Amino acid sequence: MKEAGGSDMLLLEGQPPKYRQHGHVTPIPNEPLLTHDTITAYLKEICPAHHWDKYVKTGDADFAYAMGATDRFRANYYKQVHGFAAVFRIIPVKILTLEQLGVPAKLYEFTKIRSGLLLVTGPTGSGKSTTLAAMINEINEKYARHILTIEEPIEFVHPPKKSIITQREVGEHTKSFASALRAATREDCDVILVGEMRDLETIALAVSASEMGVLVFGTLHTNSAAKTIDRIVNVFPPGQQPQIRTMLSGSLRGVVSQTLCRKADGKGRVAAQEILVSNTASAAAIREGKIAKLNSIMTSGGLDGMVTMDDALNKHLEAKLITAKEAYMKSIDKNRFAEAMKAEEAAAGGAAKAAH
Repeated sequence: MKEAGGSDMLLLEGQPPKYRQHGHVTPIPNEPLLTHDTITAYLKEICPAHHWDKYVKTGDADFAYAMGATDRFRANYYKQVHGFAAVFRIIPVKILTLEQLGVPAKLYEFTKIRSGLLLVTGPTGSGKSTTLAAMINEINEKYARHILTIEEPIEFVHPPKKSIITQREVGEHTKSFASALRAATREDCDVILVGEMRDLETIALAVSASEMGVLVFGTLHTNSAAKTIDRIVNVFPPGQQPQIRTMLSGSLRGVVSQTLCRKADGKGRVAAQEILVSNTASAAAIREGKIAKLNSIMTSGGLDGMVTMDDALNKHLEAKLITAKEAYMKSIDKNRFAEAMKAEEAAAGGAAKAAH
């Protein structure tokens, strides 16, 4: 997988091993179907004993696996209808910088903030962890702060540079995200990274910490800034929603929603990022529950560094980084890219006829 430039390896009992390369799942050549005995031997060999016991009992386990000093993987074990299964996601040992990722300038500015809530969102496999690692690395290189990460499992390992780095793994060093966040208020932290904000208690504690003068980075599996705000607010019972909207309007500094697009030349992927920045208009829309207004606020907020997902995709399309079909598939407003996709398909059809 590593030699082929893959991102994930998928092992399922009764199937040959496969890996994901630039978004496509491909069988590994010349590998036989995985029998129960074979996959059990593979999975048990590298799994810590307490995680294996949990997996056998519950059908799920997550941990990070290091193969020497150069290779690190996030492992997810699960059971499925045909037996055992696992997915291994490669974690780059070298943390890419914001410059190497080619991110918008606003992400550099976000790392300079001293307090508040910053959310990096997107579907699974959209590069959220890579972007967050680069932002934490930027703070680590330039500022003397105490950075705490709470993850399940720890993915990128940050060596201390200018900052002190404390990394805690849920299940290993702390019982849950919520218990680690509760303790964090007494750990003299300047920056907290919350690996997943998936339940009411974790979200409430993260928002509270951001109001107490800490910079909190969080992730959610949402694909737009508006849906992110909706997800956070809707976790709370109706009676508490006006209060959380008010808290959020005061503490939120920005939302970066990202998706990975296949490059037009087929060599790798490029991130498209929607950016919502907190200003008077966006804070008022959140406080008043007028979430539908956020898109137009982002459209007109270019000077503040805001950009909608469709504008980010269009920029990549104009730069010929991605195809019109890819822009159409990843876009929010499909109509915007429908004509370009038809033209592209017609041109491809014409070229194929001419070649024939």
